[in-house]
Amino acid sequence: MQRILTAIRLFFRILWSAETARKAEQVLKSGGPEPGAGQLSRTHGKEQAAHQPLARSDALTLLATLQREARWIDFIKEPLGNYTDVQIGAAARDVHRDCGKVIERLFALRPLVAENEGAEVEVPVDFDHGRYRLTGQVTGIPPFHGRIVHHGWEASRTELP
Repeated sequence: MQRILTAIRLFFRILWSAETARKAEQVLKSGGPEPGAGQLSRTHGKEQAAHQPLARSDALTLLATLQREARWIDFIKEPLGNYTDVQIGAAARDVHRDCGKVIERLFALRPLVAENEGAEVEVPVDFDHGRYRLTGQVTGIPPFHGRIVHHGWEASRTELP
């Protein structure tokens, strides 16, 4: 489960930091196969996928739980072109509600900061760069003052089945 949380944190750091994105790209270019990617073997000049079952992981457990309890994969993979907006909305409401229950039960998500969006805040001197994303013209040394655009989320527990 820790790898999922690390992947999520890394995703956002890559998204907002060119330096982190550059480093991640270097790691991907230098390393072997990506985790979870199908393994390929060469046989007489032909590539063929090795038929090895995927090892059970926290990510697959979460995916299986979302499918079993909320039919999330069915909803995401269903082509929507033949449905009306009303039909899609009705299905989305159920999937949204059930996914929310799963995520709450497994992770007990809570806002990172107590203040509401738009509130004035002071970012402390020793702030965690993974917890705050500063935007705009941020210069000087902390503490910084600004407004909350989004409070963020953190998992207060992790209980995968």
